[in-house]
Amino acid sequence: MAQAEFTHVPVMLEEAVEALQVRADGTYLDGTLGRGGHARQVLARLGEGGRLLLMDRDPVAIEVAQRMFAADPRVRIRQASFAGMAQWQEVKGGLDGVLLDLGVSSPQLDDATRGFSFQAEGPLDMRMDPGSGSSAAEWLAAASESEIADVLWRFGEERLSRRIARAIVERRMQQVLQTTTQLAELVARTIGFRERHKHPATRTFQALRIHLNNELGELEAGLAAATENLKPGGRLVVISFHSLEDRLVKRFMRGQDSQPRSQRNRPPAEAKPAPLEVIGKRFASDAELDANPRSRSAVMRVAEKRP
Repeated sequence: MAQAEFTHVPVMLEEAVEALQVRADGTYLDGTLGRGGHARQVLARLGEGGRLLLMDRDPVAIEVAQRMFAADPRVRIRQASFAGMAQWQEVKGGLDGVLLDLGVSSPQLDDATRGFSFQAEGPLDMRMDPGSGSSAAEWLAAASESEIADVLWRFGEERLSRRIARAIVERRMQQVLQTTTQLAELVARTIGFRERHKHPATRTFQALRIHLNNELGELEAGLAAATENLKPGGRLVVISFHSLEDRLVKRFMRGQDSQPRSQRNRPPAEAKPAPLEVIGKRFASDAELDANPRSRSAVMRVAEKRP
């Protein structure tokens, strides 16, 4: 099946690859392949003994990767979520670095047929893997009003989630929502333009995408799998684009969940060292912000596996 070509400008490309500290003979995993921008830079730093493992849920990204990288004996490609990296035999020997560039890619946003964007009319889909799970249209046609409101609040931090959910349920009694513009126009009519330079449907679309693709659950599982399979001294580099992702990454890297809770009338338990040492975080440079507006919300966090 022929696919239109959509370009993608990787965010913090040089910074992310530098943070991985690529060794010529190392093994690295890019869990969010996209259009291969980060992967190309990592591969350029590998020698003959190096290995690059590429994963993505999106079948279109995998098709592009096959054209770009399949002929290189150092590269292996797998269509799957990075949450399942531990089940890949290629990972069993350990990893020297893992890169996760989260969220939706520019080609996914720009391709109206994928249904991620409210800026162009397309089917209301929003699945990273169109061959798996329910589309946004299918979910909105079946979910209860309270379920819809909960998703919009939890994953979009939409203060008017109940009002939007009620409007969706009332609308589907007459006509089921099928396109991105139908949903975007419904949300705009329901809550109006409240935030400058932000479409009223922005939070709704974000929330539905995160829910349908289980993005936070996948991220949590992927961070754990990456940490487990990193070799001592290996680097974990994560680029996130909204506060829900970034808070999860920050908390995980700091290892807060691994610290024991103190109990009343008992001596405090000895704290176990977190498996990762936090190296730091970075934001896009002013030059990158001018050249690529989509980088404005990006946060890159870096951690290293302790010995």
